[in-house]
Amino acid sequence: MSASPAPDAILPEALRAALRDAQAQVNTLVLGKPQQVRHAFVALLADGHLLIEDLPGLGKTTLAHAMAATLGLGFARVQFTSDLLPADILGVSVYEAQARRFEFHPGPVFNHVLLADEINRAPPRTQSALLEAMAEHQVSIDGRTHALPDPFLVIATQNPVDLAGTYPLPDSQLDRFLLRLALGYPDETTERALLAGSDRRELIAQAQPLLDAERILALRKAVQAVHASDPLVAYVQALVGRSRRHPGVRVGLSPRAGLALLRAARAHALLLGRGHAVPEDVQALFAAVAEHRLVGEADASASTLAREILHAVAID
Repeated sequence: MSASPAPDAILPEALRAALRDAQAQVNTLVLGKPQQVRHAFVALLADGHLLIEDLPGLGKTTLAHAMAATLGLGFARVQFTSDLLPADILGVSVYEAQARRFEFHPGPVFNHVLLADEINRAPPRTQSALLEAMAEHQVSIDGRTHALPDPFLVIATQNPVDLAGTYPLPDSQLDRFLLRLALGYPDETTERALLAGSDRRELIAQAQPLLDAERILALRKAVQAVHASDPLVAYVQALVGRSRRHPGVRVGLSPRAGLALLRAARAHALLLGRGHAVPEDVQALFAAVAEHRLVGEADASASTLAREILHAVAID
């Protein structure tokens, strides 16, 4: 068994400080949600995408804007509506008469960070326009493939599917999101601070970019160097296997979900200053990775199923 690397060996102090400052800044913009902010950074470092689902007005878009302002990357926001077309996201080829050829005009997806606001208000055809972009970091239009910027991150928000005017995201779309999280109502102290404090939009506009593309790519490389022991890999495999035979589960977790969970656990360990992942990293992220991928029977709750699966698998 290979030895676990020291944190300093995979993450220089300057980069660790920049990451710490970036998290601190987002926490000053999104009050009272340190776990959700950490999970957002897990998605970033693990080269995944983030889905934020909750009721309107609870700060979903604020978290997305705060992340974008802090990362210092190219950013675009698309408001998903029922009349939004795939070309409004991906771009379109326009015939240029003088050049006598079609020229591709890139859409907002050609940014480092894309905020897909209220993604489930668009019809399925428009939602699916993001599938290739999220999975392959490229888009294919008119027989030509166009690479997306690196790093590329989709932060999508959605309202609960029982609200009027929403379309459920298909399973293939949900699977492209590394993590799904909810913000929930703030506690009393946090809500008082929000009511008495400055406008969040003004604070975000004043936020300083603390990371950049080069640093984020270096952080992602460091995540790959975080050690995952054989027992930890076996624990992840046991959780995935249990999900496929657990009572009340109709569709369990795929091998891709297992890879996502392991990658997220490595990123979580790095954020906590460790050069190795432990079972607690997996447990901290299991619900966020698994709930939107599990399909339960009848009225079975995905959150309940994820909790039961986690409790049913022992750590060796």
